[in-house]
Amino acid sequence: MLRRLAILWVLTICIGTHRLSAQRIGIAYYDVERLYDTVVSPFYNDTDYTPEGRLRWNTERYRRKIVHTAAVIDSMALPLVALYGVENEAVVRDLVRACRSDYSYFHRTLNKPDGLDFALLYYGDRFFPHYTEPGNNYLYIEGSLSANRGEPCDTLGLLLCRNERMAYMLSNYLRKERPNAKLLILGRFKPAEIRSRGFRDATARAERAGRGNFFRRAGWQMRDRIAADTALHIERCDVYVRRWLLDPQNGKPLPTYEYTRYRGGYGSRLPIFLYISRP
Repeated sequence: MLRRLAILWVLTICIGTHRLSAQRIGIAYYDVERLYDTVVSPFYNDTDYTPEGRLRWNTERYRRKIVHTAAVIDSMALPLVALYGVENEAVVRDLVRACRSDYSYFHRTLNKPDGLDFALLYYGDRFFPHYTEPGNNYLYIEGSLSANRGEPCDTLGLLLCRNERMAYMLSNYLRKERPNAKLLILGRFKPAEIRSRGFRDATARAERAGRGNFFRRAGWQMRDRIAADTALHIERCDVYVRRWLLDPQNGKPLPTYEYTRYRGGYGSRLPIFLYISRP
C-alpha cells in the first residue's frame, strides 16, 4: 500500500511541475546527509566516515554518494540549490564537478561539532551574491536575483538554518538589518513562530496533503521547511521525489546507510523546492 501511494505521489508532482509560468525561478533545499570525505579531520570526530571507521566509508562509497547527489541536483534543474550536510569546500567542489549543470557555489565553514556545513549552488547569470553572514547553525546569503536573463533584479536573502530558536531570532534581526531584502528561510523552524514574524510556511500545503521529505513509522514527516516573505509570490512549494529515489520494495527513500548497514541509496531525506515569481 505504501509503495502504491508513493508512486501516485511521484506521478502527481511530476505532472504538476510543468504547469508553471515562464516568469518564475526555482529554489531547492536538500539535506544531503553527512556527505563526508574519507580523510580524518583534526578538528572534529569524523572517524566513522573513514575507511577504518565503523561505517567503512571509502573512496568508492564517497564517489557513489557524490554521483548520486549530483544526479538529484541535475534532475531538479533549478537555478539555486541550498545544501546542508557537506563536510568542507573540497566536497562541494567534487559535487559541482559531478553536476552536468554549470553551477557556481558558495560555502562557509560553520565550525560545528560534527563538521557539517551549508553550501549554495547557483547559476552565476541568475543570482549575484553580495553579502554573507555565517554563524552558529546558520548561513545567510544575500544577492541580486533575476527571474530571467537580462531582466531587472530583486534583492533576495536566503537564511539557511538548522536551529528552530535561531531561525526565530534571526528572522526578526534580518527584518531590521536587511530591510531591502525579500527573505526565505530554508531548513528548520517552528511555523507558528515564523508566522508571527510575517512569513508564510510555504511547505504547509504539501504537509496537509500528507507529503513529507522523511519517512518514519508514523508516516511521512516534513523534516525540512521553507518559509517565504509575504513580499514574495509563491507559485509552488513541494517535496521533490522521483521513483529512483525510493526503495522499490516499500516506497520509502532509499538511504545511504540503514543504521550501520550500507544500502548505497540516495539518502533518507528528499529535497524540497519552491517556485517564486513576480505577481
